[in-house]
Amino acid sequence: MRRTIALCAFAMAALTGGCASDPMPVVRTAGMPGELEPIHAAAFTRDLAVFRVSSNGCTGKEDVKPFVTRLHDSAVITLRRVDEDRCAEPRIDGVQLQWTFEELGIAPGSSVTVNNPYVIRQIVKSNENL
Repeated sequence: MRRTIALCAFAMAALTGGCASDPMPVVRTAGMPGELEPIHAAAFTRDLAVFRVSSNGCTGKEDVKPFVTRLHDSAVITLRRVDEDRCAEPRIDGVQLQWTFEELGIAPGSSVTVNNPYVIRQIVKSNENL
């Protein structure tokens, strides 16, 4: 269990381009439309940003809007949900949404971080299954 938590913490730090001891970027979200979207995961390549967000079955790229803020030497992405997913078929692992750096106005290879909270799904096992 401790190993799993440590691996998750390491993976989250690696995916957000920082280290666990680095302070998270502080970007004000006042005035941005929609609601701050908790994310399940984020990953970046040289020119692509990929996110996993919650879905009730109908979430698409048009429902979540990325806002890019320049902070020091990096770009900070804030995902905001601008249209509510009113479907009734929740997807436990959410859905994957992606944007190219070109779509986001970010130069390829730029340093990128995320300004959204993470949702960590807990898996509970009974003693019978151990």
